[in-house]
Amino acid sequence: MTTTGNEPITSVRPAKGFALALWLVQGALFLLFTGTGMWKLLTPISDLAAMIPWAGEVSPAFLYATAVFDLAGGVGVLLPTVTRIKPNLAVLAAIGCAALQVCAIVFHLSRGEAANTPFNFVLVALSVVVAWGRRGRPV
Repeated sequence: MTTTGNEPITSVRPAKGFALALWLVQGALFLLFTGTGMWKLLTPISDLAAMIPWAGEVSPAFLYATAVFDLAGGVGVLLPTVTRIKPNLAVLAAIGCAALQVCAIVFHLSRGEAANTPFNFVLVALSVVVAWGRRGRPV
């Protein structure tokens, strides 16, 4: 068989590299979302309000609800894949994380805080990558 030199080079490496990247992104999302959730739950509202003004302007129930959503998303984006128990739940959690960040973007824009949204856009993108990457091939 002769080759023209135009054949695509195939390798197993990209798949392994992508799998590693997914694990790293999932780990980062886990740390970011669970860390934020715990921070919101364990820090007194007055201290939070000094750092993030909206925390003092919303009801405590709203603040704690966002903390619970952060925790659920962070745990859900990693734990099912790590334990291999219902790993497709990580896809749903990643979609939930993306949806939560879209809501955060809308919330900040409605308050005239567009400067606070770039990191939310990054989290949306990372969450979408995990949802897309884990669909159909969860582990």
